[in-house]
Amino acid sequence: MAAAAAVSGAKRSLRAELKQRLRALSAEERLRQSRLLTQKDEVETEEIIKDIFQQGKTCFIPRYQFRSNHMDMVKLASPEEIPSLPKTSWNIHQPGEGEVREEALSTGGLDLIFVPGLGFDKQGNRLGRGRGYYDAYLKRCAQHQQEQQHTKPYTMALAFKEQICLQVPVDEQDVQVDEVLYEDASVS
Repeated sequence: MAAAAAVSGAKRSLRAELKQRLRALSAEERLRQSRLLTQKDEVETEEIIKDIFQQGKTCFIPRYQFRSNHMDMVKLASPEEIPSLPKTSWNIHQPGEGEVREEALSTGGLDLIFVPGLGFDKQGNRLGRGRGYYDAYLKRCAQHQQEQQHTKPYTMALAFKEQICLQVPVDEQDVQVDEVLYEDASVS
């Protein structure tokens, strides 16, 4: 019990520190690092989504249920559809809860999932926003993979270098990502 409280406190403290780091990013620097459906402190994915469609692939986006930590990945018809989707209280475009959409796990699962977060370490641990949407969804993917004998989706986090931490505190509910992609200043 004390260990869980310590992890929770460490996560709360790290969230505050990372939010401060991200607020300090200039608009120019944010755009420069984003060139690689997002919030101000996440890497822009609009160009990635356009590229997915240009390659003739299928794209799924998250639809959160705010009264729980349940999230589905639902099919996006085109990148042009995004601005017309309703915005959540988090300023994220997503299809309405009542709108019928193809759900990824009901049609075979996903190959790749871009996982957002506030902070990441180089071991693939992530600090989300505290609601557990992606951790719960990734556990559902693992269960689906076992039941259907499908391969596990590859998970990748796109991050600003300011989001990289020495160590992210984790507990048994947290799911690691396979790769964290960010600009490495030592390589530039």
